[in-house]
Amino acid sequence: MCLSLLHDVGFYDHLLRIDQDLSNQIRKDGCPRCGGRLDSGGYARKVRGGPQLSEEHYKRLSLCCDRCRKRATPPSVRFYGRRVYWGGAFVLACARKLTPAWLARLCAELGVDRRTVRRWRQWWHEQFVRLAWWKAKKGRLTPPVSEQALPSSLLERFGTDRSTRLSALLQWLAPSAASGQ
Repeated sequence: MCLSLLHDVGFYDHLLRIDQDLSNQIRKDGCPRCGGRLDSGGYARKVRGGPQLSEEHYKRLSLCCDRCRKRATPPSVRFYGRRVYWGGAFVLACARKLTPAWLARLCAELGVDRRTVRRWRQWWHEQFVRLAWWKAKKGRLTPPVSEQALPSSLLERFGTDRSTRLSALLQWLAPSAASGQ
């Protein structure tokens, strides 16, 4: 997977539309607690690792009930949990073998520290594989995915071109961000 995709504004526009669709689906169902109307309650995020985008891209879509005031935050394909880097950067940075040249390129292009990349890779191999969400989902993947090769072994399962592959994987992973960091 090439990092040039992370500099493509059109790719981020596509991910924003997916997030808007996910938000609209949640809004349509109403508050999961009391059934009230869900109003927009998005909030700004300071995200790293991508191109300069319009203001709407930096807003995490969230909803707020008009009755009980509880949040209903839909899954996101742009943000992976509370991480400060774009979800795509978090996946692609860990999808190749970590060589000194690849690490230097990640540091230069994404502005990510080498310790952060190592921590991300460790997360994929130690914490992600322990998530209840992953344990429930991995059994549905045939043939089984190599946990030692995560996330690249997952990327291979989705789509043919790089944009489709990454956006499909981010959609598939979106619910996992809520289940654990």
